[in-house]
Amino acid sequence: MTTLHISPALDRYDRHILDILQRDGRISNQELAERIGLSPSPCLRRVRALEESGLIMGYRAVVDSKRLGYSLMALLHISMDRHTPERFANFEKNVAALPQVLECLLITGQEADYQLKVVVRDMDDYQDLLLNRITRIEGVSGAHSSFVLRRVIDNPAVPVG
Repeated sequence: MTTLHISPALDRYDRHILDILQRDGRISNQELAERIGLSPSPCLRRVRALEESGLIMGYRAVVDSKRLGYSLMALLHISMDRHTPERFANFEKNVAALPQVLECLLITGQEADYQLKVVVRDMDDYQDLLLNRITRIEGVSGAHSSFVLRRVIDNPAVPVG
């Protein structure tokens, strides 16, 4: 059983702010303050403190990839030939330069060393990405793909208790 560890410095107002901002990063400070039961000035001070502490790392828009023409999502398991810091650093630098790569995770418990989540326009685009970019990165010894049929849960919000 896993337990949730929240910094003791976070009170219920901070947790409520984090919960709301994860779901609506464009909420006005006035509306946020009303929803958590504080006046705007203390609410803004709390948000700024959460940002400055690094707990809030940034804000972004969630974009519909299909409306941009990326109709195919794949999960790739990538195996490396050697497990050295230099090999991993080189791989990570190269995949970070590929705009189709949405997520790169160093993993354990699999035959693979990395899991990538990528979006592409179609199978031809996927083949180009895999064969001409990813498998050509020095140290890549294998790649196995799974294609996403449907997103069942797509929730980027972290539970804040």
